[in-house]
Amino acid sequence: MRDANPQTIYLKDYTAPEYLIHSVALNFTLDDENTLVSSRLTLSRNPACQSRDTSLTLSGENLKLIRINLDDGTNPSGTDLHLPEGLWAGQPRVGDLSKDQYLQTQDALIINNVPQQQRFVLTIENTINPKANTALEGLYLSNGMLCTQCEAEGFRKITYFLDRPDVMTLFTTTLVGDKDRYPVLLSNGNKVAQGELPDNRHWVTWEDPFNKPCYLFALVAGRLECIADRFTTQSGRDVDLQIFVEKQDIDKCGHAMQSLKNAMRWDEQVYGREYDLDLYMIVAVGHFNMGAMENKGLNIFNTKFVLARPDTATDSDYESIEAVIGHEYFHNWTGNRITCRDWFQLSLKEGFTVFRDQEFTGDRTSRAVKRIEDVNMLRTRQFAEDAGPLAHPIRPDAYIEINNFYTLTVYEKGAEVVRMIHTLLGAEGFRKGSDLYFERHDGQAVTCDDFVSAMEDANSVDLSQFRRWYAQAGTPVLTVRQHYDSSTQTLTLTLNQSCPPTPGQAVKEPLHIPVTMGLLNKDGSVAPCKLPADAQASDEVILQLTEPEQVFTFEGLAEQPVVSILRGFSAPVKLTMERSLDELAFLLSYDSDTFNRWEAGQQLAGQVITGLIADFQNGRDMLVNPIMVAAFKQVLEQPWDDLSYFSWLLSLPSETYLAEQMEVVDVEAIHAAREFVILTLAEQLQAQFQALYLKNHKDESGKFDSGAIGRRRIKNTCLSYLVKLKNQDIYHKAQQQFSGSKNMTDQMAALTVIVNNPHPAKQACLDSFYHQWQAEALVIDKWFTLQSTSSMPDTFERVLALMEHPAFDLKNPNRVRALIGAFSQSNPLHFHAANGQGYQFLADQIIALNTLNPQIASRMVGALTSWRRYDQGRQALIKAQLERIITTEAISKDVYEVASKSLAYKAT
Repeated sequence: MRDANPQTIYLKDYTAPEYLIHSVALNFTLDDENTLVSSRLTLSRNPACQSRDTSLTLSGENLKLIRINLDDGTNPSGTDLHLPEGLWAGQPRVGDLSKDQYLQTQDALIINNVPQQQRFVLTIENTINPKANTALEGLYLSNGMLCTQCEAEGFRKITYFLDRPDVMTLFTTTLVGDKDRYPVLLSNGNKVAQGELPDNRHWVTWEDPFNKPCYLFALVAGRLECIADRFTTQSGRDVDLQIFVEKQDIDKCGHAMQSLKNAMRWDEQVYGREYDLDLYMIVAVGHFNMGAMENKGLNIFNTKFVLARPDTATDSDYESIEAVIGHEYFHNWTGNRITCRDWFQLSLKEGFTVFRDQEFTGDRTSRAVKRIEDVNMLRTRQFAEDAGPLAHPIRPDAYIEINNFYTLTVYEKGAEVVRMIHTLLGAEGFRKGSDLYFERHDGQAVTCDDFVSAMEDANSVDLSQFRRWYAQAGTPVLTVRQHYDSSTQTLTLTLNQSCPPTPGQAVKEPLHIPVTMGLLNKDGSVAPCKLPADAQASDEVILQLTEPEQVFTFEGLAEQPVVSILRGFSAPVKLTMERSLDELAFLLSYDSDTFNRWEAGQQLAGQVITGLIADFQNGRDMLVNPIMVAAFKQVLEQPWDDLSYFSWLLSLPSETYLAEQMEVVDVEAIHAAREFVILTLAEQLQAQFQALYLKNHKDESGKFDSGAIGRRRIKNTCLSYLVKLKNQDIYHKAQQQFSGSKNMTDQMAALTVIVNNPHPAKQACLDSFYHQWQAEALVIDKWFTLQSTSSMPDTFERVLALMEHPAFDLKNPNRVRALIGAFSQSNPLHFHAANGQGYQFLADQIIALNTLNPQIASRMVGALTSWRRYDQGRQALIKAQLERIITTEAISKDVYEVASKSLAYKAT
């Protein structure tokens, strides 16, 4: 049964570890169901810890303990676990502990009276069952391959250890296995020895020369193929690069390899960071709870972020692969060489690294599009997290299950906080700060404060108030009022900041908010920005808002300018500013800031759709304001170099984003109003959409330059509008594109519009797609997602049928996310059906997943957490399912934490 009082861990209770582990020698005798793990730990008392306790407590779960040996220096030399023949082989040894010398609990091993004045060696032998490990934490089996996931606390499911990030250790790992069953044996670091053994076995020893916490340990063993390359660092050192995949996927690794080389070169050029080992390995795994894991020298990736071929992966897939490859590589310095002291500091490594991968992708692709994509996701998903029962600062102060805090707040908002430091200091100042951070803390486990201190010290600035971003939860609201005085030719802006209460934080202190802005003349030209203290005017300024209210006055303005504020989304805030539709249309046409130009279109569409929602709710006829149609027409008729950005300018706010703007969410009204706008634009701008479609409809399969990607995006955006006309010729074009496409981007785009409209060939196309791609797991994930997110009336029945499909596997996280996750999190219209069938369905799956994979089950609960945002009927239905979940026998602490906080929270 679930612990009736699961333990809450608090940041304020942090203490240094009582013991240090100087080195560990691991020996694995591999077996799918009975792997023998032998570990030899060299430990000593930590002089920084004041505790008087003479016992040693090691974390461990689901382990079958065989033997413990303690060598305090008086015993004969210990067993050599570097070599396979060093195993104990069941023979008693001097120093073996009797059962009265230790205590084994459900989650720990407590050894009494260990040496306090000198180093000692502790050797532990235990067995584990990888095949039975459906939680995919620790050592587990995936498609016949043994692999590990140790972050955050998975290493304790492999062997007993001080499983905390501030215990950094030198690892040596020997793997022993059958040559046919496990021909490839991989671990962290450099390969230092290998050999043959009787009975068709072999062994390999890996040595990592850098101290690391145990969450960065990795092991992979199985039948794998490899592609290899080499990278020469800027200092002239050669690094071997290897990507391991299953045999059928060997032709899908080229893009991942090139992405790795791109990331290595970028990190040298932008941050001056070289790779530090002789070998860098990536392994693609089909069963994985996360996207990827930065284990030192041996990254383990979800196949989704490695495998790509033009006919199996979309343009977005290609870009995501390069971004995630970059992210995990950048962790080598921001996460591995310097790691976090405790898990409350998770954003130290993740926020900084997300910022780095965002900048990398921006340099590699379209910086404008990348910024829009990141902000769009932040405002759609993370802002909702900030407004809900699980709101927490980017450095949380308490948790029950740390896996629940791998959140958009820690990652994406954490990256925005780092970005604000970059904005405040400038590129040169930020580089000085990062250089000092690397120099000062290399090889250490540190805190978010240490990172900010390095930025302060390198630039002689005070970021004391800025530190509140790390401690305060919630999304600040930035309110802007303007007044133009023609007699003095001045513009006065009054900026107010506030932040609503969040769980555990009723009162908020003012933050340090950088607000980037510019001014435009009525003809669209740039107006000068000059504050009284400025020696000269500039095209753009950064206002530093530090008080609840501040006033800024701009001089020398012969006419009232149009204000372009929060450029580049310079801070993660909600902006409130009165804007007319005419003013938004003007900014959509003329703003020189690419983000704000897109944002003006979003606000224009949002205002129009909001009005139509009210019309729909009150039974009035809907009519799209002609200002919006004219604004979109002007965008369509302008020449564009960046076609990907052009396609974003033609996008409408998502239904999820629109829901966040409503006090009480009405999913039917949102869907009806948004669909009406799409139809109206298609009807009135049909000629422009058709001309653009035909101009850009060409076969450029295999080409991934910005031009080819942009042409595909704008073409498919036009198709998504045109198909709403329910015109047989357009239906035919969509089906032709589906059948004739040689790349997955165009084929999926065509199938998407077919599935989301009453296309007569829908089922035939779905069947054809499955038949064509049934051997490609990642493509079939798309097939599941496409059907589960459809807006068509039969979607829920399809979802139920797909649950019984032979290709669906509840034990595979990718497949769960593709069907259950996509339906519950990306199909608000049908998931929130008024009869509650979507809620009951999700609760059924969460309860089933709870015993298989608590981490994935917990993430599925997220779709139910904002239940108080809906009408009373839906609230009652969702609440009933949350109560059902929380009272389920043997509910995991992962699921319990999310569900219980959701029930307890009351919005203010």
